[in-house]
Amino acid sequence: MLQSGAFMQEEVRYNLIHRITEYPEAIRLTTADRKLIFTQSQGHNPWLWVSGELHEGQQTELLQQLAEWVRTYEFPGISARPETARAFAEAFCGGRGKRYHMHMMLEAYQCQKVRKPAGVRGGLEQAEDRHVPVIAGFLAGFMKDAFGERLRAEDFLTIAEENAASGNLYLWMADHTPVSMAKITHRSARHARINDVYTPSGHRKQGYASALVAALCGRLLDEGLTPVLYADGKNPDSNKVYQSIGFQHAGQIADLKFD
Repeated sequence: MLQSGAFMQEEVRYNLIHRITEYPEAIRLTTADRKLIFTQSQGHNPWLWVSGELHEGQQTELLQQLAEWVRTYEFPGISARPETARAFAEAFCGGRGKRYHMHMMLEAYQCQKVRKPAGVRGGLEQAEDRHVPVIAGFLAGFMKDAFGERLRAEDFLTIAEENAASGNLYLWMADHTPVSMAKITHRSARHARINDVYTPSGHRKQGYASALVAALCGRLLDEGLTPVLYADGKNPDSNKVYQSIGFQHAGQIADLKFD
């Protein structure tokens, strides 16, 4: 299904589905005609795709049937294109006396041609074990900025060690100091997704994140993969940064939470 023409038309917007379906314990549901994908990794929102080949009435009927099929499941929310997410949430929550609210609007992007910023001091370096304490601090800062979660750097040491060992986490170094971070978090057949882009407050407005992400995009394009990422729709600065280095908008994903 993930190689079908209908899904590939929205593959950038729904790129995370590739990763979710790789988890052995993931829920993976579809219909006999392969016009719907409903997949969830444990503890997270299910992601829901419905084929654009169906007209609105068919989509609504299919989502109502899905909501009935999974009525005994417990989900924290739903992630899908905005109109699909709302239609499913209304059917699912209405039958259970629940409510839903918008948690986040994700902007999906792809970069088919990168524009590397000029004059940015420093260079790209693959993270190593010696960078683990810095990575842990960056991850704590990322969680605070992105989700308002105040955690200690020590809480991220194990994840930082795994990231450094993966070979997919990169730092932008200026005067031998790590000043920005980004990760190639997943590769699928045609795309590679970048996330965990973070620059501590004392090093912002210097172009470091732009240079770092642009350098990663160049490497991925050389591999024959199109870089993709998701940005928070409420963060205009990050959206502008990505657009400035060549990322083009590829749709929205609404992250709804159930009350």
